[in-house]
Amino acid sequence: MGREQQQVSYTVEQLVSVNPYNPDIVSDLENYVNEQVSSQTYSLEANLCLLRLYQFEPGRMSIPIVVQILIKALMAMPASDFSLCLFLIPEQVQMEEQFKTLIVLSHYLETARFRQFWDEAAKSRSILEVVPGFEQAIQAYAIHVLSLTYQKVPRPVLAEAINIEGLSLDKFIEHHVANSGWALEKSHGRSQLIVLPRNEFNHPELKKHTADGVPFEHVTRVFPILS
Repeated sequence: MGREQQQVSYTVEQLVSVNPYNPDIVSDLENYVNEQVSSQTYSLEANLCLLRLYQFEPGRMSIPIVVQILIKALMAMPASDFSLCLFLIPEQVQMEEQFKTLIVLSHYLETARFRQFWDEAAKSRSILEVVPGFEQAIQAYAIHVLSLTYQKVPRPVLAEAINIEGLSLDKFIEHHVANSGWALEKSHGRSQLIVLPRNEFNHPELKKHTADGVPFEHVTRVFPILS
């Protein structure tokens, strides 16, 4: 089965690279979107290709397929895939309720308003549940954002960002302590602190100056151009 899926994936990617403006591949690309959903894989290039073909033949546009593409793009954050896909969707289509909802969710994620995001997502479960793995992908994005901001994140802040509480949160934290380099620490106010791995954003002293990373031979090549 795995070899068959790889063959389908390879064939679709090949179609996209060889003739991306061929309307005959619309059905193949739509099937590939469904495959991405069921297998929890992702191909931005193929999805953008399908959206471009829909622009040429708007009568063939499948709204459920476009919804799935946008949800998969949301799951790819912090990449800008959602904006890239949205740019190819006609404005009148964007005005439909389910697309307006996805645009609002995107805005909440981009501005790290996680409480509002999860509240809105709960109201829109019927739209989002068609794509498995959505919650886990957004939780991973939320952790990414927290890791850029915090050296030590309070437990309530983490709970709000990933929408998990109680014993489920305990298990979530235990998993990341064992597998992601997290550590636990007690704060003065009894609230648990989660110590996140060091990076150049939450520990600026780790960030190297740009000049330090430019080899001397690259600099010498610029001199003749400037002269």
